[in-house]
Amino acid sequence: MPEVTNPPARNTRPRNRRALITAAAADLFYRQGYARVGMSDIAEAVGVGSSALYRHFAGKQQLLTRVVLDELRPFSEITAEVADLDQVVERLAAAALEHRQLGVLWQREARQLPEEQRDALRKELREVASGLAEVARAFRPELTGQDARFRAWCMFSVLTSPSYHQVDLPRREFEQLLRAMVVVIGNQSPHRFAERRADSEQRAALFAGRASRRRLLLAAAMRLFSDAGYTKVTTEDVGAAAGIAGPSLYNYFASKQELLGTVITRGNAWLEVELERTLASTPAADDALRELLRSYITFAFDHGRFIDILVSEVNHLPDAERHRARQTQHAYVAEWVGLLCEARPELDQVRSRILVQAALTVANDMARTGAVRDVDALLRVGAALMLDTPIG
Repeated sequence: MPEVTNPPARNTRPRNRRALITAAAADLFYRQGYARVGMSDIAEAVGVGSSALYRHFAGKQQLLTRVVLDELRPFSEITAEVADLDQVVERLAAAALEHRQLGVLWQREARQLPEEQRDALRKELREVASGLAEVARAFRPELTGQDARFRAWCMFSVLTSPSYHQVDLPRREFEQLLRAMVVVIGNQSPHRFAERRADSEQRAALFAGRASRRRLLLAAAMRLFSDAGYTKVTTEDVGAAAGIAGPSLYNYFASKQELLGTVITRGNAWLEVELERTLASTPAADDALRELLRSYITFAFDHGRFIDILVSEVNHLPDAERHRARQTQHAYVAEWVGLLCEARPELDQVRSRILVQAALTVANDMARTGAVRDVDALLRVGAALMLDTPIG
């Protein structure tokens, strides 16, 4: 996408105005969040009046759809023909950095769209996944269809993982690291997948029978915020889903924001406890990383909606709470980075953070959207990304 740091002068008509609009929108949606950006903000960034903007796009939803499609399309084009595997992987790594906003725009912002437009994005995403499955088969032709699809989603998560952090490297070095992680996934021996667990309804029923009203409200809020998005849910919706009369909700929570903040705080607290337990009980740094990853994957599979909210809804917290939540997340990831540097002394903090973020993004994405819910398979991938990816 073209740079928009220096928008064209007003009352001029650059030939690439539509591309400038989508580039400005992508940047603003990524940095500030879709809900906080108006069409007037985008028009100002491009140096046009709002009326000129509407000549290109009917509204903000159509613009977001176009932005995400533009970010996704290069990946499907690159994988359309897997002729030279090394060249394909090299081009994928380059595209990942050229379209670094994709992960956040797809996972966090596209949920704001109506179902019809989200279907268009899902169709394009399936094209990308299908192409990446062929890339996986180019590494290992003997893969089953399930294993090829699994690796495809893992590769896509690695390629979009830079969207979730601001850590940077010189361009060629960053591309080289992304290529190496894709190769690590592609070269793994075939996976044997465990049966999917089917006890979620039973556990939900047991929880409902034992939970207090406060816990029922938190569970309902988590489910609704994850499924519909925070902005589309009212406190009345939460109360109804928990079987509690609307006004009674305010005996437990002062606002919808407080509900969201409590959901996020509780989930982060669990992760902190598991981190401390692992650090205190596992002497070797590489073993501690594997144990920490196993507990994180298990938590993510059991609490996929919390992961969904953590990725997508933190921006709706008040400024001070949002800052604290982000600090907590950064401190948590920093502990993983320290362990990885201890396990692999050749790594610096920057490369370690990139590898850790890739492993966590794979776990998060698979927990939220993946058809494979096999802890051991995902553990193999995540551990290999952190501990086996060659550097330099």
